Amino acid sequence: MSRRELLKGSTETLLLSLLASGPKYGYQIVKEMERRSQGYFSFREGTLYPALHRMERAGLVEGRWEPSPSGQMRRYYYITEKGRKYLDTLQREWLAFARAVSLVILPEQV
Repeated sequence: MSRRELLKGSTETLLLSLLASGPKYGYQIVKEMERRSQGYFSFREGTLYPALHRMERAGLVEGRWEPSPSGQMRRYYYITEKGRKYLDTLQREWLAFARAVSLVILPEQV
């Protein structure tokens, strides 16, 4: 399975996890994702914004135009209460999945 395929199935979980620590605008999200994943994940606009817009339509995030510290208007994305609940579910599912995969591929180490 390629990195791109893994990312596609994890995009919502990753984005909601980043936004759970506070609102961010697009470039911040890209840079924070790269930093936290130590460069493993690199979002492109063609991945990031369609995902954010889908999540906004689903009520998981809310986008707001706000001035940045420099005065430039930027669209900041906030996780909603519905998004927090969904993230909790996604995290529990991910942990169970990761444990099960580890039991199969690394049986002596688990």
